[in-house]
Amino acid sequence: MRPRFLFALATLAILSFSAKGQTVDEIIAKNIQARGGMEKLKAMKSLRTTAKFSAGGFRADVVQENKRDNMVREEFIIQGLAQVQAYDGKTAWQINPFQGRKDPELLSQDDTKSLVVDADIEGPLVNYKEKGHKAELVGHDSVEGTDCYKIKLTMKNGDIRYYYLDTDSFLELKYETQTTIRGAVQYSDTWLGDYEQVDGIYFPFSVETGETGSDQRQRVTLEKVQVNPTIDDSRFTLPGGKPEAKPAAATK
Repeated sequence: MRPRFLFALATLAILSFSAKGQTVDEIIAKNIQARGGMEKLKAMKSLRTTAKFSAGGFRADVVQENKRDNMVREEFIIQGLAQVQAYDGKTAWQINPFQGRKDPELLSQDDTKSLVVDADIEGPLVNYKEKGHKAELVGHDSVEGTDCYKIKLTMKNGDIRYYYLDTDSFLELKYETQTTIRGAVQYSDTWLGDYEQVDGIYFPFSVETGETGSDQRQRVTLEKVQVNPTIDDSRFTLPGGKPEAKPAAATK
């Protein structure tokens, strides 16, 4: 019995050492390296992606522009009309011709949340501590048969994301989001795939999103990624003139 007991102790010690060796910071560092490395990500001062959006039979063009620090502009284009939402690091605004509005209007705090997250050009995992987030390694899980490290990221804004990183490539395959909008918690899942390298950085060219538990997904397929294009700051700032306030019903 004694040799078996000693073997059990040795096995437990090995497992304990292995668990301690896989810290969340080490795994995130490998994710950053897999994406192209910290130097490449930090050298990315601006970014422009052009994509196709589809949901069932619905189609649209999507253009997103990012610029340091924390600026983003998103255009959703249908038959030549573009809904614009933008954030310049301080103010979030939109122009929505699909609601018959041609003038800019300020976005509510809830509507601003997703823009602020999108404005992070390198993503929330990079330098997460400096950004006010908290990361925990919560174990392993499977994404469509692929073993993944599962990381819980509690974000500065109170949202929670669960990231699934491939244990072989360390790239993100999926993340689950819990966000509070107008007092209600909303759950969604996002799948990432078809990674391609642009200027030394890997980007997912396929992004699918859907409500947790639903079979319906929205798909964004990237057509072009431009790293460090010239983008003027005016693209992100509120156009001249006094903006309209959001309708009261939308700000509650």
